Amino acid sequence: MQTFVNVIKSRRSIRKFKPDPVSIALIKKILDAARWAPSAHNSQPWRFVVVTDKILKEKLAKAMAEAWREDMIKNGIPQDEISKLLKESIKAFTETPVLIVVCLTMEDMHRYPDERRKRAEYIMAVQSVAASIQNILLMAHALGLGSCWKCAPLFCPDTVRRILEIPQDIDPQAILLVGYPSERPKPPPRRPLEDIVYYEKWGSKEGKSEGSY
Repeated sequence: MQTFVNVIKSRRSIRKFKPDPVSIALIKKILDAARWAPSAHNSQPWRFVVVTDKILKEKLAKAMAEAWREDMIKNGIPQDEISKLLKESIKAFTETPVLIVVCLTMEDMHRYPDERRKRAEYIMAVQSVAASIQNILLMAHALGLGSCWKCAPLFCPDTVRRILEIPQDIDPQAILLVGYPSERPKPPPRRPLEDIVYYEKWGSKEGKSEGSY
């Protein structure tokens, strides 16, 4: 098992996978890590659909591709480019050994009569689900697997619901591609701390002296 800091810094988004199947034992390990993520009110608003059947993966990929085609046509993207992008997308989803469809439920979140707090509560659920996804990505990497976070369901939730028979009150949030990596991407650049951190007030670059926090 890698050290925790190394797991964080060495994890990459993997888009090319070996065809080797992933055992259900490993899938359960990464999903078990997901359920230990923090969540608002300990509501644990995450739900997961694991898809390994090739025919179902292809059916899902093609249905999402058609929804994406409509969006690209609206954006004025040339037909030949649309065809190329859709072919690549279908291939990626179909050939990945495991797809984990991450969903959100408001079942145990707080309920409010006003839109302001309803919206805040939904965002809290989204943040909670995102935390569970990060746990999956890190655990998968720690176990020697690769993964990639795809947000496609946000653009065609009804399509994903229909193909996977997900209830209407459950919101598909992401699809995680999981498998044994067949590529080793170089680390992407990261902004230095001084570009992203302010102290006490926005815009203030001066923090307390080292060791004071």
